[in-house]
Amino acid sequence: MLTHHRKPVCLSLVSTDLPVWSVVETAATLYQKDRDRFHLLLSAPPVKNCEAVDESPCKENPALEPERCNAQAPTGPRILWLEISPYRVIMTMQGNGQLSYRHFWEQGVYGISRYWLPTESLQPSEPIRLRNFTRSLTLDGHPLPEHLRVEYELWAGEVQLGSYILDLEVKH
Repeated sequence: MLTHHRKPVCLSLVSTDLPVWSVVETAATLYQKDRDRFHLLLSAPPVKNCEAVDESPCKENPALEPERCNAQAPTGPRILWLEISPYRVIMTMQGNGQLSYRHFWEQGVYGISRYWLPTESLQPSEPIRLRNFTRSLTLDGHPLPEHLRVEYELWAGEVQLGSYILDLEVKH
């Protein structure tokens, strides 16, 4: 039987070799699928973006243009969904035609990471496909997960795009 629990969580993504760091603290719904399989759903904050600076009389003097980076994009909620087991993790981000992605991690395996970028056309865009190599995947806690840590490398062909740590703390 499917059971669920509302829990506070802290989800962080840190690069060990690049200036990438992100933390989300929020409430999430934890669904227990069976003894060792769980789904965790949470709403993610909006993506920050840079608006294009329009042509204006201040074009000759860019210092007069207002700063437009980091403005909140006018988007609706984005759902972050993690499928968790002691052996593999799948993380999917979906959100109203904005940036979406899906990662598959399994220890010692090259998984697939797919990113769907927003598109102006009516045609669906092809995902950007990258590989990730999962160096370590640990899940602690019983009967409900309390801590998940995934250490992985992201690859585009033969080029490594950094090493990352995904860390999830489920507070009880």
